[in-house]
Amino acid sequence: MPALTDLSSYSAYPIVQAPMAGGASNPRLAAAVAGAGGLGFLAAGYKTSEAMYQEIRQLRDATSQPFGVNLFMPQPGTVDPSAVEVYAEQLAGEAAWYGTALGDPEAGSDDGYDAKVAILLEDPVPMVSFTFGCPDRTVLDAFAKAGTYTVVTVTTPAEALAAQWAGADALCVQGVEAGGHQGTHRDDPQLDGTGFGLLSLITQVREAVQLPMIAAGGLMRGEQVAAVLAAGAAAAALGTAFLVCPESGASALHKRAVTDPVYARTELTRAFTGRPARGLLNRFVREHGRYAPAGYPQVHHLTQPVRRAAADLGDPQAMALWAGQGHRLARELSAGALVETLVAELHAAQGTHA
Repeated sequence: MPALTDLSSYSAYPIVQAPMAGGASNPRLAAAVAGAGGLGFLAAGYKTSEAMYQEIRQLRDATSQPFGVNLFMPQPGTVDPSAVEVYAEQLAGEAAWYGTALGDPEAGSDDGYDAKVAILLEDPVPMVSFTFGCPDRTVLDAFAKAGTYTVVTVTTPAEALAAQWAGADALCVQGVEAGGHQGTHRDDPQLDGTGFGLLSLITQVREAVQLPMIAAGGLMRGEQVAAVLAAGAAAAALGTAFLVCPESGASALHKRAVTDPVYARTELTRAFTGRPARGLLNRFVREHGRYAPAGYPQVHHLTQPVRRAAADLGDPQAMALWAGQGHRLARELSAGALVETLVAELHAAQGTHA
């Protein structure tokens, strides 16, 4: 497969559907975005390698356009088991209330990374992105030889420099406004609440490295896309904006919550996974967020049965309702119509025409 070296070669418009692990991203959504001229992404996080490959095959059947696959990097074994045990004791009442047991915190920490990389090198896709760290040069070189364009998620200028040194083709520059997990390379509780806003981060990364940037974090309107392009980004990635589309695999409860005025704000929390992630402020976050340890993915495994049971009961107050700071701007449009609307807004803001 020949490599495309220019990020703009992958889609007609600089609109990327951000990968959203946990079910929101799926082949139907990615195909709809790609068909409208954007760049669709699959999220391999929390899936088995076989499930990832099945989604790739489904997406290939649905579109001939380029697409991407996002991988979670393996996590270092630095979590304090005793802190996770204390948190489990606190959550025992939640499990009892929802009629379930807490999950096994030691269910795995590599997300099947090696098996997924092997599949993607054996049967390459156009683009692969990485979250929670940066692969070493050997892995990135292997993807380059396979003709795959590589993107590393970064949240600081230092992470951007590391990705450039390792040989990444591009960066996903993620501001603190973003919904879902912050893609920090090293999880340090001492740095909670110190993340960079998107425009500041774009400017600092642009000064530090020479790689093209995909901007991510709270983007919901074409005018915002115009702003990040003017700041130096090559494209904009939107997650929450696409989460409420009918093609999205997010639950109906999650979609309704994003547009429900009851949920007025978001918060970065470790409550559900042990890593900072932005979601709607619900009861679970209010009651447990301050006590949650730095324990990813152990806390993710621990709380998973509670989250599932709450969803089965139709109770959003114990679900991880990931959403960016701009969630109140969500529009319930089809994915194709949303891309078209964003492009029209972008062109209007730039004073250009499609």
